[in-house]
Amino acid sequence: MAWVYLIVAGLFEIGWPLGLKMAQYVEGKQITGIAIAVVSMACSGFLLYQAQKDIPMGTAYAVWTGIGAAGTFVLGIFLYGDPVGTMRIMSVLLIIGGVIGLKLAH
Repeated sequence: MAWVYLIVAGLFEIGWPLGLKMAQYVEGKQITGIAIAVVSMACSGFLLYQAQKDIPMGTAYAVWTGIGAAGTFVLGIFLYGDPVGTMRIMSVLLIIGGVIGLKLAH
């Protein structure tokens, strides 16, 4: 169950930068965006706390931030037109590979 908590925490980790971007980017959605960010932070932190009861702290934190970084990267491209380049894609694939490696090593 700890890995489920950690994966869901990572998904909520994506929500807070998206909420902050929404607050900046979408006119009239400042309060909504900030609320999404705050709720996502709280849920993400609580679920990370739950996951760390059974998963080593370093592994949990790396997986949590990896899911957040990779997910935010992908959604930034599709939702906000963030730049796409070979080096950026290769770099995020390295992050994903590291997350997979940590899971397999656990």
